[in-house]
Amino acid sequence: MTSRALLASATMPKLITALVAALALVLTAAPAAATSCECATPSIDRYQQWLASGEGTTVPTTGSLLVPDDHGYAARVTFLNAEWHVIVVWLGNQFDAQADLSRSAGFWLTYRATDDLYVQLRPASHWSGGDKWLTRIPSTGGRLVSRFFSFAPDKWTWLPELGQPAYSFASALTEARGLVFVGKTPNVLAFTGLRVDGYRPPCVSDAGTR
Repeated sequence: MTSRALLASATMPKLITALVAALALVLTAAPAAATSCECATPSIDRYQQWLASGEGTTVPTTGSLLVPDDHGYAARVTFLNAEWHVIVVWLGNQFDAQADLSRSAGFWLTYRATDDLYVQLRPASHWSGGDKWLTRIPSTGGRLVSRFFSFAPDKWTWLPELGQPAYSFASALTEARGLVFVGKTPNVLAFTGLRVDGYRPPCVSDAGTR
């Protein structure tokens, strides 16, 4: 056997051992990396605050909508009666936080809905009131779907019944405090995913409701 062959035969077991060790390390670390994506408290894609506002007849009436689901948590709510209902997602996981989404293309939403509803992008400086920029969230017929909603200005409008915003949609993107889902018809809703392009919400350990 040549010296080159002897060297190869000597180093091969070491290479195999090193590869096996590296693979074992990857397999061991993978679950930890996956679970670290969510927050320590209940969340959906790191969004911890999915809240029933008490506006409109809903089940639940107030407080968190998050409940255990097959793969983590879901935000579940039922709208009752023909009246405006309001549920809120705080983008920064606390009321006083805000995010600059001016460079974001939009967001992916995974949800079920038995009727159409709307989502408003509410800025910190104009949080209260119904006169907000919004886009339609179409019914899924109760099926779970994932849809992309663009932040292109021509995709957002306002409803005469709720009032015309006194600010531009572009300015709302720069100081986005929350996504507020509103609907005026009975609806059975479940949300299992929310990912905003270019934005990763911070986990807040003591996040409370307001």
